[in-house]
This record gives sequence, structure tokens and C-alpha cells, in this order.
Amino acid sequence: MNNIMKAQLRYANTPPTKEQLTGICERLQKELGTDSVEITCLQDESITGGFIVSCGNFEYDWSDRGRAEQLREELSGFKAGDVTQDPGKIISMLKEKIDNFDLHIEGKEVGVVTWVGDGIANVEGIEHTFYGEIIEFEDGTKGMAQDIRDDHIGCILFGEDTGIRQGSRAVRTYKEAGIPVGDNFVGRVIDALGAPIDGLGNIKESGFFEVERRAPGIIERQPVCEPMETGILSIDTMFPIGRGQRELIIGDRQTGKTSIAIDAIINQKGKGVICIYVAIGQKASTVASIIQTLQKTGAMKYTIVVSSTASDTAPLQYIAPYSGTAMGEYFMRQGRDVLIVYDDLSKHAVAYRALSLLLERSPGREAYPGDVFYLHSRLLERSSKLSSELGGGSMTALPIIETLAGDVSAYIPTNVISITDGQIFLESDLFFAGMRPAVNVGLSVSRVGSAAQTRAMKKAAGSIRVDLAQYREMAVFTQFSSDLDEVTKKQLNHGNILMELLKQPLAKPLAMHEQVIILVAVGGGRIDWVDTRMIQEYKEKLLAFFNFRHTDICDEIKKTGDLTDVMRSNILQLTDRFNEELKEGI
Repeated sequence: MNNIMKAQLRYANTPPTKEQLTGICERLQKELGTDSVEITCLQDESITGGFIVSCGNFEYDWSDRGRAEQLREELSGFKAGDVTQDPGKIISMLKEKIDNFDLHIEGKEVGVVTWVGDGIANVEGIEHTFYGEIIEFEDGTKGMAQDIRDDHIGCILFGEDTGIRQGSRAVRTYKEAGIPVGDNFVGRVIDALGAPIDGLGNIKESGFFEVERRAPGIIERQPVCEPMETGILSIDTMFPIGRGQRELIIGDRQTGKTSIAIDAIINQKGKGVICIYVAIGQKASTVASIIQTLQKTGAMKYTIVVSSTASDTAPLQYIAPYSGTAMGEYFMRQGRDVLIVYDDLSKHAVAYRALSLLLERSPGREAYPGDVFYLHSRLLERSSKLSSELGGGSMTALPIIETLAGDVSAYIPTNVISITDGQIFLESDLFFAGMRPAVNVGLSVSRVGSAAQTRAMKKAAGSIRVDLAQYREMAVFTQFSSDLDEVTKKQLNHGNILMELLKQPLAKPLAMHEQVIILVAVGGGRIDWVDTRMIQEYKEKLLAFFNFRHTDICDEIKKTGDLTDVMRSNILQLTDRFNEELKEGI
């Protein structure tokens, strides 16, 4: 029995000739592997000229509209500014492109929308699409294949769904979702699709990167050993972060999580690090305030802000961190260092949950879909330190997770903790007690550790973490005691001094040599005489003393990255001299 397929041919004004119909039948038989094709002709003035053939789920476009779209795509890759400034040459090159334009007749798989709403569209008739493929709808809106079923596919929409109706056409593009990348994006604010939203004009891209890429394999990586200093004394001394590491910032709302990330970005000034701040589900006013802080401190010159605010649809909030990572990979593959902040992945998980429930996926633990772990693992695993053969670039990730009442054992926090290389836990009680940053020394950890510290920092930090732990334990046992011996009093006073030194104002990161000087001075007991209420003022004066009057010490620490016994002795002697001058001034 012959395999006969039915096709519909739409023409504008003039129906096709017998010769044309015969040629079309032969072409379709060859393309679709069928014995015979039966064509029905139908007039459709909307196609303006030529004709369009639909057969099964495929569409072949010989229309004037199809020719115009293909020519537009050809010319979209033409960048006259890259070639010449001569208008005559530009015109001749455009003319040559148009003269040599050849219409490619390729079958496009076409489907029909069966349901649309809340940023989701279900499409029937597209049978061969792949996960993450871009689907284009007839009103120009683009979506991404997110849920592939036997009878339909679920698309998340990257735009308004007002122009899409039940019965609207949807066409495969055979392309993965991507984002424009390039050096021109540095210093700009963009949305989740790479479009500028800062009112400073269009951005000329250098290429496109897929938003979902394979994470580097083990052979493609090298150990994390170079410091990514945050400028925050409590973090750089006890929980150092290395270039290529993923360090989680976790805590309740309003405990200073974003402040730590912003301080880390500000501290990269002059260090050749490209910073990317991804705002997911934040208020637009909050994002504007962060941008203002970055501009005021000069950090915006080397920072890209990817913003997907709370007013954006769930698909845009879902895609934002992947877009930011693709942007970071562009620089990492060039051998450069990148710091990326995801603020925050709790809201990202909520956006993904909303998408999954709309796509009718079964919820699992705490109503999240079962693959929410894979959601964040395939994102964070892309941050790494690449091998020397691949240029040695790195991408350091600072994901932020919001907890409820300090519950780190909830589903999303435990997921991200297991993916990352350590966490900085911020405690509400410490924050309200005036300890800022409110870092909990007991629950915070860096799994890279001292491998991500300079030799100077490693030697200067010494036993600071042990000293703090002993102080807190002693403070608990002695809080009800009135009669204390001198040794205990000294230990408590030293602990109080340490706690005050670890307090740090916003947007005031400390350089590595400044941290070393402070740690050497306090470790040598040279600050224990200062009243705790005056510690911040004392710290500023001490650093000014070294930065302006003894630059040789500062330069040597910066240049060598080491702390010799002679240098330690010199710092202590100069601190003694400073103390004498300060006491005389008092």
C-alpha cells in the first residue's frame, strides 16, 4: 500500500503551475521519505507573494515574506562599523550581499499553541524539539522548551503573552537559548536576556554564549590556590575565599548578606577582576540603591549588573543567573578572573517552583520539584579555576541563600550547602547585638582554607579563630561571676578587642597589608590597652600611620605577600611608637 501524505499550498494571487506542483511533490517526497504527496491549493493574500507549503508538522516557505526574513537574517550579521567608515564601500558591500543572496528552502517544524498563561505556553505538533531550544511564536515572542511530553511541549516565554492565543503558530528555531556577550557590557545594567536597561544606549556584542553550558570537567580544572580577597577582616582571616571557589553566604533576611557581597566587589578595584552582580527577584529600588553604591565607590567601571526584579515574570527570574554565568564564562575563557554574585538563589528556586507547577510537574519535598537540586548544581559547577592549557581563567561564585529563623536544615539551604565549597553564616542575634558583619564563627567554614591565603595573611591570622572560640566559651561561663583572676580578665579583654576589630562599616574594605598590620598588632598584645569604645577610631589612625608615614612596610607586604620575622618585629616596634605618640597626644 502506497504511503500518501497530504499537503496544503497557500499562494497569494497566482496559483502554481503544473510544473511547479510536480517539482514541489518531488521535493516533498524526497524530504519526507513518502511515496506520494497530495497537494491542496488555497489562496492566502497575507503572504503577499510566492507560496508556502505545509505538510504534516513541517512548513516550506517560498513566499516573499520568507525571502525577506532570510535576507534580514543575512544582513543582521553584517557590521559595517567593523569594516570601513566609507559610505560608498558600505553600499557596495550591501549590494553584493543582496545580489549573492540565495534562498534556502528548509522545512521548519511548526506547532500550534493549545494553552497560554502566566508566562507558559503549551504547544502541540512540534515533535522533535530539544530541551532548551528557542521556540518563536507568530507575534515575534520567543520562548524556551522547558518541558517535553509525549503529546506536547511546555515553553517558558521571554516576553509578554498578550499577543499569543490558543491556535497561534509556534516555529522551531533549532537554536539554544543564548545571551550576547562582550567587553562592552562591563559597566552596564542589563536584563536577563542581555538587553540594556540603564538608558545608556545599545551595547555592541562580541558574540553569543549559550545560557546553559556544560560545566568544566576535572581535567579542565586546576586546584584553587589564589586568594579572592573580600576586604572583610573576619572573612579573609578565618574563611578565606579562593579564585574559582563557590562560597555560600547564608542567613536570615536583613542580616547583611548582600553587604558582604557588595564589599567583595568593591574590594576588587584595580585587581583586574570582572564582577557580575545578578539580582533575582529583588525590588527595583533595592537594585537601584546597589548600583548607586557601586557607582559612588567606582566599582561600576568593572561590574556588570544583571537585573531580574520582582516585577519580571518567573521565566526571566529563572534564566537570569544562567545568563550572568554565560557572561562570566566569556571572560573566564579569555583567561581572566571573574567574581559573580547570585542574589539570591532562594528566590530563584521559588521562581523555578512556580514554573514547574504551571507546567504541571509533581512537587516533592517542601513543594519544590524533584530536580531543584540539579537546578543549582548545574549553575554553580560552572564556577571553577580553569587549567593552564585553557588559559587559567577563573570564576568565583558567591551565591546567597535566605533562611527562615536560622533554619539551615531546610531543603534549599541544605541543597546549596552540599554544592558549594563552604559557607559564611550570618546570625540574627549577632547582627542585632551590633556585630557587623554578623559572621557566626562556629557555623561558617571555607573548605579551601589557607590554600587561598597569602603567606603573610596565613602567618598573621595565626590562632585568631581559636582565640575567639575560647573567648566566647569563657564569656558564657563568667557572665555571672563577679570575682575573676587577672589571667581571665586579660583573656576576656583580649577577646573583646578582637570582636571590636572584626566590626567593619559598609563599603570600607581593608587591603591585604592593612589586615596583616592589624592582626600582627593585636596578636602581639599591642592594642589590649585601648578602650573597646575607641577601637574603630584607633584602627583608622593606626592604618593611616602606616599608609602615610611608613609606606615601605606596606609596599613590602604587597610586593612579597610574605611576613618575615624581621617585618613582624618592625610592625610591632612601629605600633609601640604609634601608641606612645597617641598617649602623649591624649
